[in-house]
Amino acid sequence: MTDFSAVREMTPYLSDPPAMAVGTPGKSGYLRLGFELDASGRSILRDWERRAPLIVQQALYFDEQLPDLPCVYILSSGGPNVDGDRYEQHITVRRGASAHVSTGAATKLAAMRYNFSALRQTFRLEAGAYLEFLPEPTIPCRRTRFWSDTEFRVDPSATLFYSEIYLAGRRHHEGERFAYDLLSVASRAYGPDERLLFREKFVIRPAFRSPETRGAMGGYDVFANAVVLTPPACAEAIYAATECISDPQRQLATGILRLPDGCGLSFRVLGMDSGTVKQAVRDFCSTVRRTVKGRPLPPEFPWR
Repeated sequence: MTDFSAVREMTPYLSDPPAMAVGTPGKSGYLRLGFELDASGRSILRDWERRAPLIVQQALYFDEQLPDLPCVYILSSGGPNVDGDRYEQHITVRRGASAHVSTGAATKLAAMRYNFSALRQTFRLEAGAYLEFLPEPTIPCRRTRFWSDTEFRVDPSATLFYSEIYLAGRRHHEGERFAYDLLSVASRAYGPDERLLFREKFVIRPAFRSPETRGAMGGYDVFANAVVLTPPACAEAIYAATECISDPQRQLATGILRLPDGCGLSFRVLGMDSGTVKQAVRDFCSTVRRTVKGRPLPPEFPWR
Protein backbone atom coordinates (compact mmCIF):
# COMPACT_ATOMS: atom_id res chain seq x y z
CA MET A 1 0.00 0.00 0.00
CA THR A 2 1.00 3.61 -0.59
CA ASP A 3 2.45 5.52 2.36
CA PHE A 4 -0.06 8.33 2.89
CA SER A 5 1.65 9.86 5.93
CA ALA A 6 3.79 12.21 3.79
CA VAL A 7 0.81 14.17 2.43
CA ARG A 8 1.59 17.72 3.51
CA GLU A 9 -1.92 19.06 3.97
CA MET A 10 -2.86 16.01 6.04
CA THR A 11 -0.05 16.30 8.62
CA PRO A 12 -2.40 17.75 11.29
CA TYR A 13 -4.51 14.58 11.02
CA LEU A 14 -2.12 11.69 11.63
CA SER A 15 -3.34 10.40 15.00
CA ASP A 16 -4.35 6.75 15.01
CA PRO A 17 -8.09 6.24 15.63
CA PRO A 18 -8.33 4.45 19.01
CA ALA A 19 -11.05 2.06 17.84
CA MET A 20 -9.33 0.73 14.69
CA ALA A 21 -5.87 1.95 13.79
CA VAL A 22 -4.74 2.75 10.25
CA GLY A 23 -3.83 -0.44 8.34
CA THR A 24 -5.99 -2.85 10.32
CA PRO A 25 -8.06 -5.40 8.35
CA GLY A 26 -11.13 -3.83 6.78
CA LYS A 27 -9.53 -0.37 6.58
CA SER A 28 -7.06 -0.98 3.73
CA GLY A 29 -9.03 -1.69 0.57
CA TYR A 30 -7.15 -2.76 -2.55
CA LEU A 31 -8.42 -3.37 -6.07
CA ARG A 32 -6.63 -4.27 -9.30
CA LEU A 33 -8.55 -4.80 -12.55
CA GLY A 34 -7.11 -5.91 -15.88
CA PHE A 35 -9.17 -5.89 -19.09
CA GLU A 36 -8.02 -7.42 -22.39
CA LEU A 37 -9.26 -9.06 -25.59
CA ASP A 38 -9.91 -12.80 -25.58
CA ALA A 39 -9.20 -15.15 -28.49
CA SER A 40 -12.46 -14.15 -30.21
CA GLY A 41 -11.69 -10.42 -29.95
CA ARG A 42 -14.18 -9.74 -27.13
CA SER A 43 -13.19 -7.48 -24.24
CA ILE A 44 -13.16 -9.34 -20.92
CA LEU A 45 -12.12 -8.81 -17.31
CA ARG A 46 -9.11 -11.12 -17.51
CA ASP A 47 -7.71 -10.71 -14.01
CA TRP A 48 -8.56 -8.96 -10.81
CA GLU A 49 -7.29 -8.76 -7.25
CA ARG A 50 -9.40 -7.43 -4.41
CA ARG A 51 -9.12 -6.89 -0.70
CA ALA A 52 -12.06 -5.96 1.52
CA PRO A 53 -13.80 -3.66 1.87
CA LEU A 54 -13.43 -3.14 -1.92
CA ILE A 55 -15.33 -5.76 -3.93
CA VAL A 56 -15.78 -6.57 -7.62
CA GLN A 57 -17.83 -9.64 -8.51
CA GLN A 58 -17.85 -10.04 -12.31
CA ALA A 59 -18.15 -8.17 -15.58
CA LEU A 60 -21.68 -7.72 -16.98
CA TYR A 61 -22.69 -7.20 -20.62
CA PHE A 62 -25.88 -5.15 -20.53
CA ASP A 63 -24.97 -2.16 -22.72
CA GLU A 64 -27.30 -2.36 -25.73
CA GLN A 65 -25.22 0.14 -27.68
CA LEU A 66 -21.98 -1.82 -27.17
CA PRO A 67 -22.98 -5.43 -26.37
CA ASP A 68 -19.34 -6.56 -26.11
CA LEU A 69 -18.45 -3.88 -23.54
CA PRO A 70 -17.71 -5.36 -20.07
CA CYS A 71 -19.36 -3.28 -17.34
CA VAL A 72 -17.97 -3.53 -13.82
CA TYR A 73 -19.27 -2.06 -10.56
CA ILE A 74 -16.93 -1.38 -7.64
CA LEU A 75 -18.67 -2.09 -4.33
CA SER A 76 -17.68 -1.48 -0.71
CA SER A 77 -18.68 -3.78 2.13
CA GLY A 78 -17.58 -1.29 4.76
CA GLY A 79 -20.25 1.39 4.45
CA PRO A 80 -19.00 4.99 4.45
CA ASN A 81 -15.32 5.89 4.49
CA VAL A 82 -14.27 6.44 8.11
CA ASP A 83 -11.29 7.67 10.10
CA GLY A 84 -8.07 6.12 8.84
CA ASP A 85 -9.42 4.31 5.77
CA ARG A 86 -6.90 3.76 2.96
CA TYR A 87 -7.99 2.63 -0.50
CA GLU A 88 -6.06 1.84 -3.69
CA GLN A 89 -7.50 1.17 -7.15
CA HIS A 90 -5.44 0.19 -10.21
CA ILE A 91 -7.20 -0.28 -13.55
CA THR A 92 -5.44 -1.46 -16.71
CA VAL A 93 -7.02 -1.77 -20.17
CA ARG A 94 -4.72 -3.63 -22.54
CA ARG A 95 -4.24 -3.24 -26.28
CA GLY A 96 -7.52 -2.79 -28.19
CA ALA A 97 -9.78 -3.67 -25.24
CA SER A 98 -12.69 -1.61 -23.84
CA ALA A 99 -14.40 -1.34 -20.46
CA HIS A 100 -16.96 0.63 -18.45
CA VAL A 101 -16.39 1.00 -14.69
CA SER A 102 -18.69 2.59 -12.12
CA THR A 103 -19.59 2.26 -8.42
CA GLY A 104 -22.62 0.64 -6.85
CA ALA A 105 -23.53 3.71 -4.78
CA ALA A 106 -22.31 7.13 -3.77
CA THR A 107 -19.12 7.31 -1.71
CA LYS A 108 -20.02 8.73 1.69
CA LEU A 109 -17.32 10.26 3.89
CA ALA A 110 -18.20 10.00 7.59
CA ALA A 111 -17.21 12.51 10.27
CA MET A 112 -13.59 12.09 11.43
CA ARG A 113 -11.92 13.04 14.71
CA TYR A 114 -8.35 11.75 14.49
CA ASN A 115 -7.19 10.89 10.98
CA PHE A 116 -8.38 11.09 7.35
CA SER A 117 -9.58 8.90 4.49
CA ALA A 118 -7.44 8.47 1.38
CA LEU A 119 -7.79 7.09 -2.15
CA ARG A 120 -4.95 6.38 -4.58
CA GLN A 121 -5.85 5.51 -8.19
CA THR A 122 -3.91 4.64 -11.33
CA PHE A 123 -5.27 4.15 -14.85
CA ARG A 124 -3.17 2.55 -17.59
CA LEU A 125 -4.44 2.26 -21.16
CA GLU A 126 -2.46 0.57 -23.90
CA ALA A 127 -2.67 1.26 -27.65
CA GLY A 128 -6.24 1.50 -28.98
CA ALA A 129 -7.82 0.89 -25.55
CA TYR A 130 -11.04 2.57 -24.41
CA LEU A 131 -12.28 3.10 -20.84
CA GLU A 132 -15.27 4.91 -19.32
CA PHE A 133 -14.95 5.58 -15.57
CA LEU A 134 -18.24 6.99 -14.25
CA PRO A 135 -18.51 6.60 -10.46
CA GLU A 136 -21.39 7.85 -8.34
CA PRO A 137 -20.85 11.13 -6.41
CA THR A 138 -18.70 11.61 -3.31
CA ILE A 139 -20.58 13.09 -0.32
CA PRO A 140 -18.52 14.61 2.53
CA CYS A 141 -20.21 14.85 5.94
CA ARG A 142 -19.44 17.32 8.70
CA ARG A 143 -15.79 17.31 9.91
CA THR A 144 -14.55 14.86 7.31
CA ARG A 145 -11.08 14.89 5.72
CA PHE A 146 -10.45 13.26 2.34
CA TRP A 147 -7.39 12.98 0.11
CA SER A 148 -7.50 11.64 -3.44
CA ASP A 149 -4.66 11.21 -5.93
CA THR A 150 -5.20 9.92 -9.49
CA GLU A 151 -2.57 9.07 -12.09
CA PHE A 152 -3.22 8.55 -15.81
CA ARG A 153 -0.88 6.73 -18.18
CA VAL A 154 -2.66 6.57 -21.53
CA ASP A 155 -1.25 5.61 -24.92
CA PRO A 156 -1.74 8.45 -27.48
CA SER A 157 -4.03 6.18 -29.54
CA ALA A 158 -6.26 5.22 -26.57
CA THR A 159 -9.23 7.05 -25.04
CA LEU A 160 -9.96 7.47 -21.34
CA PHE A 161 -13.10 9.11 -19.98
CA TYR A 162 -12.70 9.81 -16.25
CA SER A 163 -15.21 11.65 -14.08
CA GLU A 164 -15.64 12.65 -10.45
CA ILE A 165 -18.53 14.43 -8.71
CA TYR A 166 -18.38 16.13 -5.30
CA LEU A 167 -21.31 17.40 -3.24
CA ALA A 168 -21.18 20.20 -0.68
CA GLY A 169 -22.46 17.81 1.98
CA ARG A 170 -25.50 15.76 2.87
CA ARG A 171 -28.31 17.79 1.40
CA HIS A 172 -30.99 17.05 3.98
CA HIS A 173 -28.79 17.47 7.06
CA GLU A 174 -28.91 20.98 8.47
CA GLY A 175 -25.56 22.71 8.83
CA GLU A 176 -23.59 20.28 6.62
CA ARG A 177 -23.16 22.49 3.58
CA PHE A 178 -19.37 22.89 3.20
CA ALA A 179 -18.92 21.79 6.81
CA TYR A 180 -16.10 19.32 6.12
CA ASP A 181 -12.56 20.02 7.36
CA LEU A 182 -10.53 19.34 4.23
CA LEU A 183 -10.93 18.03 0.71
CA SER A 184 -7.74 17.47 -1.33
CA VAL A 185 -8.07 16.14 -4.89
CA ALA A 186 -5.18 15.79 -7.35
CA SER A 187 -4.76 14.27 -10.82
CA ARG A 188 -1.92 14.07 -13.33
CA ALA A 189 -1.16 12.42 -16.66
CA TYR A 190 2.04 11.11 -18.22
CA GLY A 191 2.90 10.42 -21.83
CA PRO A 192 4.64 7.26 -23.07
CA ASP A 193 8.01 9.00 -22.69
CA GLU A 194 7.27 9.65 -18.96
CA ARG A 195 6.79 13.35 -19.69
CA LEU A 196 4.25 15.07 -17.45
CA LEU A 197 1.33 16.20 -19.62
CA PHE A 198 -0.69 18.00 -16.98
CA ARG A 199 -1.21 18.16 -13.24
CA GLU A 200 -4.13 19.61 -11.32
CA LYS A 201 -4.84 19.84 -7.62
CA PHE A 202 -7.37 21.62 -5.47
CA VAL A 203 -7.33 21.81 -1.68
CA ILE A 204 -10.51 23.06 0.01
CA ARG A 205 -10.60 24.12 3.66
CA PRO A 206 -14.01 25.76 4.13
CA ALA A 207 -13.12 27.05 7.62
CA PHE A 208 -10.20 29.05 6.19
CA ARG A 209 -11.64 30.13 2.84
CA SER A 210 -15.21 29.64 1.70
CA PRO A 211 -15.55 27.70 -1.59
CA GLU A 212 -18.74 29.66 -2.29
CA THR A 213 -16.84 32.64 -3.68
CA ARG A 214 -17.00 33.75 -7.30
CA GLY A 215 -14.46 31.81 -9.32
CA ALA A 216 -14.96 28.72 -7.16
CA MET A 217 -18.40 27.22 -6.42
CA GLY A 218 -20.12 30.61 -6.66
CA GLY A 219 -23.26 29.54 -4.81
CA TYR A 220 -23.56 26.06 -6.37
CA ASP A 221 -23.62 22.84 -4.33
CA VAL A 222 -22.33 20.18 -6.75
CA PHE A 223 -19.09 20.10 -8.75
CA ALA A 224 -18.14 17.61 -11.46
CA ASN A 225 -14.90 17.22 -13.34
CA ALA A 226 -14.50 14.99 -16.40
CA VAL A 227 -11.11 14.35 -18.01
CA VAL A 228 -10.86 12.95 -21.54
CA LEU A 229 -7.50 11.75 -22.78
CA THR A 230 -7.83 10.93 -26.48
CA PRO A 231 -6.06 11.48 -29.84
CA PRO A 232 -6.03 15.16 -30.99
CA ALA A 233 -8.48 14.61 -33.86
CA CYS A 234 -11.04 13.07 -31.51
CA ALA A 235 -10.47 15.81 -28.94
CA GLU A 236 -11.20 18.53 -31.48
CA ALA A 237 -14.36 16.76 -32.68
CA ILE A 238 -15.58 16.41 -29.07
CA TYR A 239 -14.73 20.03 -28.32
CA ALA A 240 -16.68 21.25 -31.37
CA ALA A 241 -19.71 19.10 -30.46
CA THR A 242 -19.88 20.26 -26.81
CA GLU A 243 -22.04 23.24 -25.93
CA CYS A 244 -21.16 25.25 -22.82
CA ILE A 245 -24.17 26.57 -20.94
CA SER A 246 -25.15 28.79 -18.05
CA ASP A 247 -28.80 28.07 -17.30
CA PRO A 248 -30.28 29.84 -14.23
CA GLN A 249 -33.59 28.00 -14.59
CA ARG A 250 -31.93 24.55 -14.45
CA GLN A 251 -29.32 25.92 -12.01
CA LEU A 252 -26.59 24.42 -14.16
CA ALA A 253 -23.35 25.69 -15.69
CA THR A 254 -20.85 23.79 -17.86
CA GLY A 255 -17.52 24.57 -19.46
CA ILE A 256 -14.83 22.83 -21.47
CA LEU A 257 -11.12 23.47 -21.96
CA ARG A 258 -8.25 21.92 -23.89
CA LEU A 259 -5.55 20.19 -21.86
CA PRO A 260 -1.86 20.96 -22.56
CA ASP A 261 0.05 19.43 -25.50
CA GLY A 262 -3.18 18.39 -27.23
CA CYS A 263 -3.56 15.38 -24.91
CA GLY A 264 -7.30 15.84 -24.34
CA LEU A 265 -10.04 17.87 -22.68
CA SER A 266 -11.42 18.81 -19.28
CA PHE A 267 -15.17 19.30 -18.84
CA ARG A 268 -16.56 21.04 -15.72
CA VAL A 269 -20.09 21.15 -14.35
CA LEU A 270 -21.63 23.18 -11.52
CA GLY A 271 -25.16 22.58 -10.29
CA MET A 272 -27.50 22.44 -7.33
CA ASP A 273 -28.80 18.90 -7.82
CA SER A 274 -26.69 15.77 -8.15
CA GLY A 275 -29.10 14.20 -10.65
CA THR A 276 -28.86 17.16 -13.03
CA VAL A 277 -25.05 17.24 -12.77
CA LYS A 278 -24.79 13.47 -13.31
CA GLN A 279 -26.91 13.77 -16.45
CA ALA A 280 -24.69 16.56 -17.80
CA VAL A 281 -21.63 14.34 -17.26
CA ARG A 282 -23.36 11.39 -18.96
CA ASP A 283 -24.36 13.58 -21.91
CA PHE A 284 -20.74 14.60 -22.33
CA CYS A 285 -19.60 10.98 -22.02
CA SER A 286 -22.14 10.10 -24.72
CA THR A 287 -20.51 12.70 -27.00
CA VAL A 288 -17.12 11.13 -26.33
CA ARG A 289 -18.38 7.61 -27.02
CA ARG A 290 -20.19 8.66 -30.19
CA THR A 291 -17.00 10.31 -31.45
CA VAL A 292 -14.69 7.41 -30.62
CA LYS A 293 -16.98 4.37 -30.90
CA GLY A 294 -19.79 5.65 -33.13
CA ARG A 295 -22.46 4.81 -30.54
CA PRO A 296 -24.11 6.93 -27.81
CA LEU A 297 -24.20 6.15 -24.11
CA PRO A 298 -27.51 4.40 -23.24
CA PRO A 299 -29.92 6.05 -20.76
CA GLU A 300 -29.14 5.55 -17.10
CA PHE A 301 -31.11 2.92 -15.21
CA PRO A 302 -34.13 4.53 -13.44
CA TRP A 303 -33.01 3.25 -10.02
CA ARG A 304 -29.61 4.93 -10.36
